[in-house]
Amino acid sequence: MGILAGGNIKTSLVFRAATASRIMRGHISDRATDIVLYSYFRSSASWRVRIALALKDIKYEYKAVHLVKDGGEQNSEEYKKLNPMGFVPSLEIDGHVLTQSLPILEYLEEKFPQPSLLPKDSIGKAQVRALAEIVNSAIQPLQNLNVLQKFGEGKEEWARFFIERGLKGFEKMLEATAGTYCYGDQVTMADLCLVPQIYNANRFKVDMSQFPIVNRVHDKLVQLPAFVAADPSRQPDTPEDMRKN
Repeated sequence: MGILAGGNIKTSLVFRAATASRIMRGHISDRATDIVLYSYFRSSASWRVRIALALKDIKYEYKAVHLVKDGGEQNSEEYKKLNPMGFVPSLEIDGHVLTQSLPILEYLEEKFPQPSLLPKDSIGKAQVRALAEIVNSAIQPLQNLNVLQKFGEGKEEWARFFIERGLKGFEKMLEATAGTYCYGDQVTMADLCLVPQIYNANRFKVDMSQFPIVNRVHDKLVQLPAFVAADPSRQPDTPEDMRKN
Protein backbone atom coordinates (compact mmCIF):
# COMPACT_ATOMS: atom_id res chain seq x y z
CA MET A 1 0.00 0.00 0.00
CA GLY A 2 3.03 2.26 -0.40
CA ILE A 3 2.33 5.81 -1.57
CA LEU A 4 4.93 8.45 -2.33
CA ALA A 5 3.31 11.87 -2.24
CA GLY A 6 4.36 14.07 -5.12
CA GLY A 7 2.90 17.46 -4.29
CA ASN A 8 0.23 19.24 -6.32
CA ILE A 9 -0.22 19.65 -10.02
CA LYS A 10 1.66 22.93 -10.18
CA THR A 11 4.80 21.42 -8.73
CA SER A 12 4.52 17.97 -10.24
CA LEU A 13 3.63 18.77 -13.84
CA VAL A 14 6.76 20.56 -15.00
CA PHE A 15 6.61 20.06 -18.72
CA ARG A 16 9.39 20.93 -21.12
CA ALA A 17 8.47 20.46 -24.76
CA ALA A 18 10.47 17.26 -25.02
CA THR A 19 8.92 15.87 -21.83
CA ALA A 20 5.40 16.58 -23.03
CA SER A 21 6.18 14.93 -26.34
CA ARG A 22 7.41 11.77 -24.59
CA ILE A 23 4.25 11.59 -22.49
CA MET A 24 1.96 11.99 -25.48
CA ARG A 25 3.79 9.12 -27.17
CA GLY A 26 3.16 7.04 -24.05
CA HIS A 27 6.64 7.29 -22.48
CA ILE A 28 6.73 8.23 -18.81
CA SER A 29 9.17 10.93 -17.81
CA ASP A 30 11.60 10.42 -14.93
CA ARG A 31 9.75 10.03 -11.63
CA ALA A 32 10.35 8.58 -8.18
CA THR A 33 8.39 5.43 -9.02
CA ASP A 34 7.30 3.65 -12.18
CA ILE A 35 3.60 4.14 -11.40
CA VAL A 36 2.07 7.59 -10.89
CA LEU A 37 -1.55 8.26 -9.92
CA TYR A 38 -3.01 11.70 -10.60
CA SER A 39 -5.77 12.00 -8.04
CA TYR A 40 -7.94 14.32 -5.96
CA PHE A 41 -8.64 13.23 -2.40
CA ARG A 42 -12.44 13.43 -2.75
CA SER A 43 -12.78 12.25 -6.35
CA SER A 44 -14.87 9.06 -6.31
CA ALA A 45 -13.29 7.80 -9.54
CA SER A 46 -9.78 8.31 -8.14
CA TRP A 47 -10.87 6.68 -4.90
CA ARG A 48 -11.82 3.47 -6.76
CA VAL A 49 -8.33 3.23 -8.21
CA ARG A 50 -6.68 3.96 -4.86
CA ILE A 51 -8.57 1.04 -3.32
CA ALA A 52 -7.45 -1.29 -6.10
CA LEU A 53 -3.83 -0.21 -5.77
CA ALA A 54 -4.00 -0.79 -2.02
CA LEU A 55 -5.72 -4.17 -2.31
CA LYS A 56 -3.11 -5.36 -4.79
CA ASP A 57 -0.28 -3.80 -2.73
CA ILE A 58 1.00 -1.77 -5.69
CA LYS A 59 3.41 1.02 -4.81
CA TYR A 60 2.84 4.31 -6.60
CA GLU A 61 3.54 8.00 -6.53
CA TYR A 62 0.61 10.27 -5.75
CA LYS A 63 0.23 13.52 -7.69
CA ALA A 64 -2.54 15.78 -6.45
CA VAL A 65 -4.81 17.55 -8.93
CA HIS A 66 -7.01 20.09 -7.14
CA LEU A 67 -10.41 20.11 -8.82
CA VAL A 68 -11.55 23.46 -7.42
CA LYS A 69 -8.57 25.74 -6.78
CA ASP A 70 -7.74 28.29 -9.50
CA GLY A 71 -10.65 27.13 -11.61
CA GLY A 72 -9.59 23.49 -11.34
CA GLU A 73 -6.06 22.27 -12.01
CA GLN A 74 -7.54 19.50 -14.17
CA ASN A 75 -8.39 22.21 -16.73
CA SER A 76 -4.79 23.34 -17.16
CA GLU A 77 -3.06 22.85 -20.50
CA GLU A 78 -0.36 20.88 -18.71
CA TYR A 79 -2.75 18.35 -17.25
CA LYS A 80 -4.73 17.99 -20.45
CA LYS A 81 -1.55 16.83 -22.15
CA LEU A 82 -1.92 13.78 -19.90
CA ASN A 83 -5.71 13.49 -19.95
CA PRO A 84 -7.45 15.40 -22.76
CA MET A 85 -10.81 15.22 -20.95
CA GLY A 86 -9.38 16.96 -17.91
CA PHE A 87 -10.65 14.29 -15.51
CA VAL A 88 -9.05 12.37 -12.68
CA PRO A 89 -7.75 9.80 -12.25
CA SER A 90 -4.94 9.39 -14.71
CA LEU A 91 -2.44 6.58 -14.20
CA GLU A 92 1.04 6.50 -15.66
CA ILE A 93 2.11 2.88 -15.91
CA ASP A 94 4.18 0.71 -18.24
CA GLY A 95 5.06 3.63 -20.47
CA HIS A 96 1.45 4.68 -21.00
CA VAL A 97 -1.08 7.10 -19.55
CA LEU A 98 -4.37 5.39 -18.71
CA THR A 99 -7.60 7.29 -18.06
CA GLN A 100 -11.14 6.47 -16.88
CA SER A 101 -11.36 4.52 -13.63
CA LEU A 102 -12.99 1.29 -14.81
CA PRO A 103 -10.57 0.68 -17.70
CA ILE A 104 -7.76 1.39 -15.23
CA LEU A 105 -9.21 -1.22 -12.86
CA GLU A 106 -9.45 -3.72 -15.71
CA TYR A 107 -5.81 -3.08 -16.65
CA LEU A 108 -4.64 -3.52 -13.06
CA GLU A 109 -6.68 -6.73 -12.85
CA GLU A 110 -4.91 -8.16 -15.90
CA LYS A 111 -1.43 -7.02 -14.90
CA PHE A 112 -1.71 -7.79 -11.17
CA PRO A 113 -4.29 -10.60 -11.04
CA GLN A 114 -4.04 -11.29 -7.29
CA PRO A 115 -6.12 -10.67 -5.35
CA SER A 116 -8.70 -10.78 -8.10
CA LEU A 117 -11.38 -8.10 -8.32
CA LEU A 118 -13.62 -10.23 -10.54
CA PRO A 119 -15.27 -13.62 -10.01
CA LYS A 120 -13.94 -16.58 -11.97
CA ASP A 121 -17.14 -17.36 -13.88
CA SER A 122 -18.46 -15.38 -16.84
CA ILE A 123 -21.88 -14.70 -15.33
CA GLY A 124 -20.29 -13.47 -12.13
CA LYS A 125 -17.99 -11.14 -14.06
CA ALA A 126 -20.97 -9.73 -15.96
CA GLN A 127 -22.95 -9.17 -12.75
CA VAL A 128 -20.07 -7.42 -11.02
CA ARG A 129 -19.46 -5.20 -14.04
CA ALA A 130 -23.17 -4.36 -14.17
CA LEU A 131 -23.15 -3.29 -10.53
CA ALA A 132 -20.05 -1.18 -11.15
CA GLU A 133 -21.71 0.46 -14.15
CA ILE A 134 -24.80 1.43 -12.15
CA VAL A 135 -22.48 3.67 -10.16
CA ASN A 136 -20.10 4.58 -12.96
CA SER A 137 -22.59 5.49 -15.67
CA ALA A 138 -26.04 5.83 -14.07
CA ILE A 139 -25.20 7.75 -10.86
CA GLN A 140 -21.76 9.32 -10.70
CA PRO A 141 -21.82 11.40 -13.92
CA LEU A 142 -25.11 13.03 -12.90
CA GLN A 143 -23.76 14.22 -9.54
CA ASN A 144 -20.28 15.01 -10.74
CA LEU A 145 -18.67 18.38 -10.00
CA ASN A 146 -18.72 19.73 -13.55
CA VAL A 147 -22.43 18.85 -13.94
CA LEU A 148 -23.42 20.46 -10.65
CA GLN A 149 -21.41 23.59 -11.43
CA LYS A 150 -23.55 24.04 -14.55
CA PHE A 151 -26.82 23.22 -12.84
CA GLY A 152 -26.92 26.06 -10.33
CA GLU A 153 -29.87 26.40 -7.94
CA GLY A 154 -31.45 23.09 -6.98
CA LYS A 155 -28.30 21.07 -7.68
CA GLU A 156 -28.46 19.24 -4.33
CA GLU A 157 -31.98 18.02 -5.03
CA TRP A 158 -30.91 16.97 -8.55
CA ALA A 159 -27.96 14.99 -7.21
CA ARG A 160 -30.03 13.41 -4.46
CA PHE A 161 -32.69 12.26 -6.96
CA PHE A 162 -30.25 10.46 -9.25
CA ILE A 163 -28.20 8.95 -6.43
CA GLU A 164 -31.35 7.58 -4.83
CA ARG A 165 -32.66 6.22 -8.13
CA GLY A 166 -29.40 4.43 -8.83
CA LEU A 167 -29.05 3.00 -5.34
CA LYS A 168 -32.57 1.56 -5.55
CA GLY A 169 -31.46 -0.46 -8.56
CA PHE A 170 -28.20 -1.39 -6.89
CA GLU A 171 -30.01 -2.58 -3.76
CA LYS A 172 -32.37 -4.71 -5.82
CA MET A 173 -29.48 -6.38 -7.64
CA LEU A 174 -27.73 -7.07 -4.34
CA GLU A 175 -30.69 -9.18 -3.28
CA ALA A 176 -29.45 -11.76 -5.79
CA THR A 177 -25.67 -11.28 -5.56
CA ALA A 178 -24.65 -10.11 -2.08
CA GLY A 179 -22.88 -12.12 0.55
CA THR A 180 -20.49 -10.35 2.86
CA TYR A 181 -19.80 -7.96 -0.01
CA CYS A 182 -21.58 -6.98 -3.23
CA TYR A 183 -20.85 -10.31 -4.89
CA GLY A 184 -20.60 -13.15 -2.42
CA ASP A 185 -17.70 -13.01 -0.02
CA GLN A 186 -15.13 -11.69 -2.50
CA VAL A 187 -14.22 -8.01 -2.76
CA THR A 188 -14.84 -6.99 -6.36
CA MET A 189 -14.90 -3.93 -8.60
CA ALA A 190 -18.51 -3.40 -7.54
CA ASP A 191 -17.37 -2.80 -3.96
CA LEU A 192 -14.70 -0.36 -5.13
CA CYS A 193 -17.44 1.67 -6.81
CA LEU A 194 -19.94 1.41 -3.98
CA VAL A 195 -17.95 2.88 -1.10
CA PRO A 196 -17.12 6.22 -2.76
CA GLN A 197 -20.70 6.51 -3.94
CA ILE A 198 -22.07 6.12 -0.42
CA TYR A 199 -19.75 8.92 0.67
CA ASN A 200 -21.42 11.14 -1.93
CA ALA A 201 -24.88 9.90 -0.99
CA ASN A 202 -24.23 11.05 2.56
CA ARG A 203 -22.85 14.39 1.33
CA PHE A 204 -26.13 15.01 -0.50
CA LYS A 205 -28.23 13.79 2.45
CA VAL A 206 -29.81 10.78 0.76
CA ASP A 207 -32.04 8.79 3.14
CA MET A 208 -29.90 5.67 3.43
CA SER A 209 -32.35 3.80 5.66
CA GLN A 210 -34.06 2.46 2.53
CA PHE A 211 -30.96 0.51 1.49
CA PRO A 212 -30.30 -2.14 4.17
CA ILE A 213 -28.14 -4.44 2.03
CA VAL A 214 -26.08 -1.56 0.69
CA ASN A 215 -25.53 -0.32 4.24
CA ARG A 216 -24.53 -3.76 5.53
CA VAL A 217 -22.03 -4.31 2.72
CA HIS A 218 -20.64 -0.79 3.01
CA ASP A 219 -20.09 -1.11 6.75
CA LYS A 220 -18.07 -4.31 6.23
CA LEU A 221 -15.99 -2.84 3.42
CA VAL A 222 -14.89 0.32 5.19
CA GLN A 223 -13.25 -1.77 7.90
CA LEU A 224 -10.86 -3.45 5.45
CA PRO A 225 -7.30 -2.04 5.53
CA ALA A 226 -7.19 -1.21 1.81
CA PHE A 227 -10.40 0.79 2.06
CA VAL A 228 -9.11 2.59 5.14
CA ALA A 229 -5.88 3.49 3.32
CA ALA A 230 -7.77 4.82 0.27
CA ASP A 231 -10.23 6.95 2.27
CA PRO A 232 -10.32 10.68 1.38
CA SER A 233 -9.39 11.57 4.94
CA ARG A 234 -5.98 9.94 4.55
CA GLN A 235 -4.61 11.23 1.25
CA PRO A 236 -1.58 13.50 0.76
CA ASP A 237 -3.82 16.34 -0.44
CA THR A 238 -6.50 15.99 2.24
CA PRO A 239 -7.08 19.36 3.97
CA GLU A 240 -5.89 19.37 7.55
CA ASP A 241 -9.37 19.88 8.97
CA MET A 242 -10.58 16.69 7.23
CA ARG A 243 -7.56 14.52 7.96
CA LYS A 244 -7.55 11.36 10.08
CA ASN A 245 -4.50 9.60 11.42
